[in-house]
Amino acid sequence: MNHSLCSSTNPISLQELAQHIEATIQGSAEILISGLSHLEGASPGDLSFVLKPKFHEAARHSQAAAFLTTQPIPDDPRPQLITPHPLLAMATLAQNFFLPPLPQRGIHPTAVTGQDVRIGPNVSIGPLVTIGDRAEIGSGVTIYAGVHIGEDTVIGDDCILYPHVSLLSNCTLGHRVILQSGTVIGSDGFGYAQDEGRHHKIPQLGNVIIEDDVELGANVTVDRATFGSTIIKQGTKIDNQVQIAHNVVIGEHCVVVAQVGIAGSTRLGHHVMIGGQAGLVDHLKIGDQVRIASGAGVTNHVQSGQTVGGRPAVDHVIWRKAQVLQYQLPELRNELRALRKEVADLKRRLQERS
Repeated sequence: MNHSLCSSTNPISLQELAQHIEATIQGSAEILISGLSHLEGASPGDLSFVLKPKFHEAARHSQAAAFLTTQPIPDDPRPQLITPHPLLAMATLAQNFFLPPLPQRGIHPTAVTGQDVRIGPNVSIGPLVTIGDRAEIGSGVTIYAGVHIGEDTVIGDDCILYPHVSLLSNCTLGHRVILQSGTVIGSDGFGYAQDEGRHHKIPQLGNVIIEDDVELGANVTVDRATFGSTIIKQGTKIDNQVQIAHNVVIGEHCVVVAQVGIAGSTRLGHHVMIGGQAGLVDHLKIGDQVRIASGAGVTNHVQSGQTVGGRPAVDHVIWRKAQVLQYQLPELRNELRALRKEVADLKRRLQERS
């Protein structure tokens, strides 16, 4: 059984793979590679990656046919591709040689399209897709089964929308955007006016704009703006089950890990990294290249370059010291009790002498 993470029906020579990533070959360049895999799951014929020298021992026990590595693995006769960034090289090879083919091009007969819809060439539109009036779909787009595309939407070239994505009215995708299954773009923002104990819905009249090369994971929700646009800028990658509220702006090339919640009108700079299950309150300004630790609760603005953690979030150095200190609290409590007793004894003795 082949456990390759990805495989090719036509094996490819190691020489060709090495040329594509500009790697140096140690050993035979003529062997054929049929798949990519991690070390533990590799089968004969697979190429596997070794991120650091500490994994050399695991590589020696792997069944892989060849390795991508930063440093040659001593005492292993199998071919090796030497490259400074083996994980990036593996991703490049997977993208160019080992991805499964996209669905057949064309429009399934069960797809439903509205009036004045414009569809580019070389698209694949799957079963039971619904496309609203005046939607525009670029060239090379792949839309899987059950996707809903609202009226007046725009989808750029080479986008992929996986099953059961909902792209609601008047929202825009740039080029090469990937939306994983179950993601909802353009749902109403959570806006209500309170009066005499009742909540009156504020119509959400804006939209969502997602720029080029963004990927959103499964079951991500991006709310449309109350007015104007909720914006996710180019190159940003967002993990599963993330909630992005109305009028949020996320800058270029950010990374947002699973189960993060970003409240309304918060703005993130470029290259921000947010760990899983962090929460950001509304109307914050998060600077460029900020890092937010997993589980953090961010309640104040964060300056560019800062790393913060904790609930409420503070500078990472302070947070780490507090984390260490909290495990010393039982001991400190005992010391405090002992000190209180000593002080009480001293007071009593002083009173007896007087």
